[in-house]
Amino acid sequence: MNRYTRRTFSLELLMIAIALVVAFPVYVLVNLAIRPPSDTSSPLRPTLAPTLDNFTQAWQQGALGGALGNSALVTVVSVLIVIAISALAAYPLARVTARWSRGVFLLIMLGLMLPFQLAALPLYQTMRDLNLLGSAWALIVFYSGLQVPFTTFLYIGFLRALPRDFEDAASIDGCTAWECFRHVVFPMLKPITVTAIVLNAVSIWNDFFTPLLYLSGSTQQTVPVAISGFVGQYVSDWNLIFAALLISMIPILIVYFALQRSIINGFAGGLKG
Repeated sequence: MNRYTRRTFSLELLMIAIALVVAFPVYVLVNLAIRPPSDTSSPLRPTLAPTLDNFTQAWQQGALGGALGNSALVTVVSVLIVIAISALAAYPLARVTARWSRGVFLLIMLGLMLPFQLAALPLYQTMRDLNLLGSAWALIVFYSGLQVPFTTFLYIGFLRALPRDFEDAASIDGCTAWECFRHVVFPMLKPITVTAIVLNAVSIWNDFFTPLLYLSGSTQQTVPVAISGFVGQYVSDWNLIFAALLISMIPILIVYFALQRSIINGFAGGLKG
């Protein structure tokens, strides 16, 4: 028989406290986003006369429509490239037991340990020589290389936990290695693929430094850079900033909630082995 103990009560209090800590900044964000600029009261005080004008002004003044389009283009194309390269690279690395396989795996993992800021200047010069500065393709090329090591690591961990029975059966039936991967292995990678999509999409969508570096001086900008335009040296319109933040959160939240069933299991499976 289950008993309600002090330990259970303490755990409930802890979870409630954690929930309040997480909900507090969300409350402040929404509270200020719907507050008229004339209301200068404390951010903790509930807004008594909410308005949606901040969202309209943020959309128009920040040109968020174009920024959302650029962010969506960069995120979708980059994630597709990362998923394709990482899955294809992880399959032989997880299945082949030769020495070269372990060496290549360690080389890829080196990309997880080295901060990309070390290569910021050489990469900028390379993008300039390729005439990609000011173009969304500069970001796509950058993110496609940056996210591959981590995504490959997730795929390899998940593949090592998968039994080879289905692959062996497909090979006996005459499937080539490519056909086996395409029709047998990759469908079984759905949980970790969903996890990789969400993690990479969130990382790329929220990145500020890279778009600021590669799109500086051009008319194209991503959502984080567009929102930063509301922050001035002497004056910052926080109501518009928080309204723009809420707008920018909507697309990525839609993706997250649509795929949330596979995220936890996929991430846990990717860390096995």
